[in-house]
Amino acid sequence: MQQTPPPVESEPISADPPHRTDRTLLTQSWLDLAFLHWPVEPAEVAPLLPAGTAPDTLDGVTYVGLVAFRMHRVGWFRLPGIPYLGTFPETNVRLYSVDGHGRRGVVFRSLDASRLLPVAIGRWGFRIPYVWSRMSVRRDGSTVTYLSRRRWPGPRGAHSAITVDVGEPPVEEPTALEHFLTARWGMHSSLLGRPLYLPNTHPRWPLHRARLVSLDESLLTAAGLPRPLGEPVSVLYSPGVPVRFSGPPRQPYGVRVPRQRRPGDGG
Repeated sequence: MQQTPPPVESEPISADPPHRTDRTLLTQSWLDLAFLHWPVEPAEVAPLLPAGTAPDTLDGVTYVGLVAFRMHRVGWFRLPGIPYLGTFPETNVRLYSVDGHGRRGVVFRSLDASRLLPVAIGRWGFRIPYVWSRMSVRRDGSTVTYLSRRRWPGPRGAHSAITVDVGEPPVEEPTALEHFLTARWGMHSSLLGRPLYLPNTHPRWPLHRARLVSLDESLLTAAGLPRPLGEPVSVLYSPGVPVRFSGPPRQPYGVRVPRQRRPGDGG
């Protein structure tokens, strides 16, 4: 798939959202998050991104993320969140993207979730690659364990078992890499063949560095990642944040990539 060249200037990496959610589409909370990340060459993951985006990089490297958490009380518009159907464990495989307007975001390669109805809405309503899985999140003191085994649509048996030991105290000054991996203010996708960008806002992440106790997973290869990635270079934990997603911007903000003139173009 041909990718959009990197923009002339990307929006800054900011711990606070660069935009407002003027038209709230979804509300939810992300709780008890574990962020595991591996470096990859941009050319390896570029074919996995939607049209109109390219790999976002830091010092020439992009990253693959495995993010496990508890989704809590998903709600539509500004209505109260749903306590049962809107609350479930989730584990995402994600890549890091930037579009031709300089907007940084994430691209989800898979989203395992334990509630079938949200999976169906995400897959057929928004064309987001949700899958239905048997999942749990358990905490024992400073140790958090996330378990997932895929049910449908497959590949059946794709799984993850992640255990992290959460460090104290919270990180006061995250590194440039920790900001790059967590301060993501939108999602890139496509809908009906057209590029789609959904911005989000939330308070600044409370982050803890964590130690990976154990990891057994096949979600990365199931998501089309090109090779075994070895040990993660970054392991973080967050108790969580409340989140708002808004509809696509009426006018994209940021810096546009100048249109490349082609032979035969007028004017």
